[in-house]
Amino acid sequence: MANRPTLGGYITDNFSWHWIFFVNIPIGITATILSFRYVTNRPGAVKPRKIDWWGILFLVMSVGSIQYVLEEGTAEDWFESHEITAMTIIAVASLAAFIIRELKIDYPAVNIRLYKNYNMIMGSIMNFLLGLMLFGTVFIFPLFVQISLGWTATQTGMFMIPGALCTAVAMPLVGRLLGGGMNPKTVILFGIGMTFTFVMMLAFSSPDSSESNFYLPFVLRGFGMAFMMSPILSLAVQGLNPKDMPQAIGLANMIRQLGGSVGIALINVYLTNTNALVRGNMIGYINQYSDAVSERIQLLTQNFLSKGFDSVQATEMANRQMEGLMTKQQMLVSYNHGFFMVACLILICIPVVFLIRYKKGAKAVVADH
Repeated sequence: MANRPTLGGYITDNFSWHWIFFVNIPIGITATILSFRYVTNRPGAVKPRKIDWWGILFLVMSVGSIQYVLEEGTAEDWFESHEITAMTIIAVASLAAFIIRELKIDYPAVNIRLYKNYNMIMGSIMNFLLGLMLFGTVFIFPLFVQISLGWTATQTGMFMIPGALCTAVAMPLVGRLLGGGMNPKTVILFGIGMTFTFVMMLAFSSPDSSESNFYLPFVLRGFGMAFMMSPILSLAVQGLNPKDMPQAIGLANMIRQLGGSVGIALINVYLTNTNALVRGNMIGYINQYSDAVSERIQLLTQNFLSKGFDSVQATEMANRQMEGLMTKQQMLVSYNHGFFMVACLILICIPVVFLIRYKKGAKAVVADH
């Protein structure tokens, strides 16, 4: 997952952003063929006597509708749009139908009865918050550096590689810590601390920030996410029967994806509102009575006059450039506020961690994400 921005940036700059989606088709086909040929059945696995097609249909309808509402809500002005309203009704109705269906039959597509387990509930809350942080920061950082700092999509994507490598390095380390009997709560708290530090460092960015200012934060993010993923899953599935593990892991991944969608929607709304607020505060200082503003516009005007433009064109272009400079500053402040909001959300994880039950000596579950 961590290398998607890298490939996506290269594709966007050199081909078309549409290919970000099309490129998944051959990869998906290859993965399906390899899985069919080389992935063996688990020992003792029993093939279900029936497939819960209705449950799958309700799940697809509910999750798909929720994703659409969250991703398009801001652009469509939320419930002012008939489409958003209709999709919300479909999402709620299909989710209710899905829950009723899965509780009534004995061969459910998704065993939501697993939520009778207290840790499964707490783990889902943590996975939701993890998805919100993970996808939220991946969403906001490219916008920040490309709009405010002028990076290209490829440059942004390439910059994400070191953080992904740190996650890859940290995963085996986390596995050894959990396998050695360390309390998963302690590991998670370390991860929360590193992730919080990463976001707070980004929240104090400036127009002079460069790649060198972001290397350490993304190293912390890579390690922080690795220190949170596996321990959260380990605690969530603790006490479940081995036959329920695949369902539990699938639910955890789905909740994390849903948290990511909610996070992106929340951050998008927050940035939109913050942009308007910051612009309103800034624009009051951009007027003819400000000596600094007058001097800057005069300097810009003289620059355009020296390039051969007439006085009307030079004044218009100077004002336009001044508008661009203010917009960059406005966006920078808004993104800093966005990072700070994510940092505050990360702190919510701390009390949730302490609410999770941990039985010392229980076997840790380490899964590759």
